Amino acid sequence: MGTVLLRIAKEVDLAPSLLAKIILERHLALQAAESEPPARSYVNQLLKDPCQIPDPVLANEVQQCILNDCVYGPVVDSIRHSVGFEYENKLKRILEDKGIAFIGEDVMRAKGYDKTPDFKLEVPIAVDGHVVNWVESKASFGDEFSHRTYLRDQFWSYWNRFGPGLVIYWFGFIDELDVNADKGIVLMDRFPDSFSTLQALSDRDR
Repeated sequence: MGTVLLRIAKEVDLAPSLLAKIILERHLALQAAESEPPARSYVNQLLKDPCQIPDPVLANEVQQCILNDCVYGPVVDSIRHSVGFEYENKLKRILEDKGIAFIGEDVMRAKGYDKTPDFKLEVPIAVDGHVVNWVESKASFGDEFSHRTYLRDQFWSYWNRFGPGLVIYWFGFIDELDVNADKGIVLMDRFPDSFSTLQALSDRDR
């Protein structure tokens, strides 16, 4: 079903959900008595449930934009979150099967850490000569833009708090991005089949 906003989004080459958000924010600002822009939380609430938008025509336009957007928007976010959770559980099962003790995000946050990897290893492991204290699961392809953003917002923060770690891009990554292994961030597309625990290495060297 075509709508005005969908046609405009196609003409200007803009994601339908982003256009819907812009139009909704402008509409709410015009409807408000004060000059303050609408709260972001309120806008996001309406985007998640367009039926709450008082104007029925705009509500339908926003709904169609969200349903027909395969890149952005609440529907895509829900799918992405679900896939991410699935692969995080996959990594958890792998760690358990290999007998690697770990603590999860909930426990780390309860201890007061604001930024946490998916799993903090109780005993570090060595992978290809690199020490790994934590493992992060990413159910996505590691492209240059997303990896640079993750480095800035997440990975280096983990490194500062917990030391070197391993990032798994389950759908692969650009090989040229794997340049920080010696600095403490190893990239792989699966959990390694071969690794050693630092405790085992210590016992061997005695």
